Amino acid sequence: MKVVFLEEVEGSGHTGEVRNVANGYARNYLLPRKLAVAATDHNIRIAQARAETEAKRQAGLDADAEVLAKKLAGLTITLEVKVGEQGRLYGSVTNRDISEALEKPLGLLLEHRQVELEEPIRQVGMFEVPLRLSRNVRVSVQVAVLGEGQTLEELLAPPPTEEEEPSVEVAEEEPPAEAEEEPPEEAAEEQAAEAGEEEPSEEAAEEQPAEAGEEEPSEEAEEKKSQEAAEETSQE
Repeated sequence: MKVVFLEEVEGSGHTGEVRNVANGYARNYLLPRKLAVAATDHNIRIAQARAETEAKRQAGLDADAEVLAKKLAGLTITLEVKVGEQGRLYGSVTNRDISEALEKPLGLLLEHRQVELEEPIRQVGMFEVPLRLSRNVRVSVQVAVLGEGQTLEELLAPPPTEEEEPSVEVAEEEPPAEAEEEPPEEAAEEQAAEAGEEEPSEEAAEEQPAEAGEEEPSEEAEEKKSQEAAEETSQE
């Protein structure tokens, strides 16, 4: 079905634009809401006149939006929220929260739909959020989400490097005090001394053979016994 748009319908058509659309879409949505009408010559002239008026109005809106965009240039807004472990928020930051935070610097309250936040923010940090100030003017603003008691400087501070953070293990551990223990040479001498005490001394070694000699009969005693045995035999 061919229609002419009387109002701006995002994604479908602009005011005064003539387009072919699905019959069901025209009859169930566009025509009942008077967003478009059948594209007759009469309706097209009406739509074109309205389009000229709309263009002038839009130019004024764009001019105002440019002024707002200059106010937002380089601006960072901060939101302080409650956080849990690992910087996760209790809840989230939504486009409505951001629009309310922008009210003071802008001097007006944007509609939450003008804050084009893809999904709610659920963590502390810096975020670039796009704003649609008018149909033809868009700008981005920096949003700093801080934990309770946290400052913007703390959020932006770079993490400490490895050089700045001395290793705890290196600081606490000390090399083993080998010097305090017995030196290897002294230990060896002591072991040798202990071994020497267990082994018999030279004097003890000499005494043992002497004692052994007293127990064994001497050569003279053996000869004497042999002679006595011979005499006994001759007497018999």
